[in-house]
Amino acid sequence: MASKVYFADFRARTEKENKIQKIKRLFDALDLSNIISDGDLTAIKIHFGEQGGDSFINPIFVKPVSDKIKEAGGKPFVTDTNTLYSGSRHNAVDHLMTTIEHGFSYSVTGAPVIISDGLKSENFIDVEIEGKHFKSAKIAGDIVNADSMIVMSHFKGHGMAGFGGSIKNLAMGCACAEGKKDQHSLRPVVNTKKCAACGKCIEICPQNAVSMVDGKAHIDKELCVGCAECIAMCEFNSIKLDWSVELEEFTEKLTEYALGAIKGKENKVAYINFLINITPDCDCVPWSDTPIVPNIGMLVSFDPVAIDKASLDLVNEQKPIINSYLDDSEHEDCDHFKRMWKDTKGDIQISYGTEIGLGSSEYELVKI
Repeated sequence: MASKVYFADFRARTEKENKIQKIKRLFDALDLSNIISDGDLTAIKIHFGEQGGDSFINPIFVKPVSDKIKEAGGKPFVTDTNTLYSGSRHNAVDHLMTTIEHGFSYSVTGAPVIISDGLKSENFIDVEIEGKHFKSAKIAGDIVNADSMIVMSHFKGHGMAGFGGSIKNLAMGCACAEGKKDQHSLRPVVNTKKCAACGKCIEICPQNAVSMVDGKAHIDKELCVGCAECIAMCEFNSIKLDWSVELEEFTEKLTEYALGAIKGKENKVAYINFLINITPDCDCVPWSDTPIVPNIGMLVSFDPVAIDKASLDLVNEQKPIINSYLDDSEHEDCDHFKRMWKDTKGDIQISYGTEIGLGSSEYELVKI
């Protein structure tokens, strides 16, 4: 049976309706009273953005969501988990400072901010799942303990997952640091011919796994956790993933963790994807590249697989923006994210998510 996905575009001149009003109408169509009970502590799962980036979801878009949660009787809090890599969100203190600097204050969002895995990412619960790769998933304690959840995702590209939407937001976004390590199965390698010995990879590595050997960067695979931050930071493209370890396994692991994130509240979660500023990279990198396609709109659903499949289809229907990471050729009948990240297997999020019961790849798009 096809899952309903409600869609609103960004056109405003005809009806003079702004994005905040459209978010409210989307959730009216979805009807949060179906998943939120009176007194529910309701997590609003979002990515607060890395310092230096600016394509994360605008905090003013959180307020209509928290208002709708309150109307349904819930008590919202805005949340994320600490990062595996070093940066502006590696611990709860730095993370909270980043939320403040990026505008996620109570006066803007209408809800307090809680970092769900604690000060040093040690607040987690092992959630039992029946997966091919995992029998349990290490999910942030405050996300597990929340009664219901709204997942707000910026749909964009990702160098390992192909694309990031609701499924990735559940998987990496709801896992503690140890859970993020569980999902990463890839280890980067250095092309010494391209390495300029600038040392940036040494500075960025959270595990001190990179050192200089004979004047070139060297990655200790025993220490490396596969976060791929060094790849994103290397301006000489001298660090690549070791494709001898299949990305298929990584994507399946990620999808299983998404299942763990909603375990116990399968009928208590709703999703909203923002197809705006659709950048090549995740919001974890400390910059925001030019969007690859025009802004499209917003989608809501009770099904994480269906909403990501609908988002992927809508993006791939668009003609790429000239002078973006893509160009304006060969835009029809192709996967834009696959064109950017040719070795990724993002579609496994959809197919494997359907296989393990995370959701359905069949959807009905309902425009409001």
